[in-house]
Amino acid sequence: MPDADIRIPAEARDRPAEIAAAEGLSLRAYLTRLAGTLLATAERAARARATLREWNGYAPTPAEQKELDSELDRRLAWAASR
Repeated sequence: MPDADIRIPAEARDRPAEIAAAEGLSLRAYLTRLAGTLLATAERAARARATLREWNGYAPTPAEQKELDSELDRRLAWAASR
């Protein structure tokens, strides 16, 4: 697989590099693992939505999904503040 150069601010690069070093990984290995985790999570979410749609017709519109995400964020913030 070819490498890619991505230009980002130093502060956006430094924190992942610190986390990678703490885990004994190179930044490249850490980002590769992170990308795989994010893709797997997105794939699981897509399968869960498809299963719900088949089971009970659950298919929120983008606006409904945004509203649900906002509500979840609000509840998580409330729980974190306790």
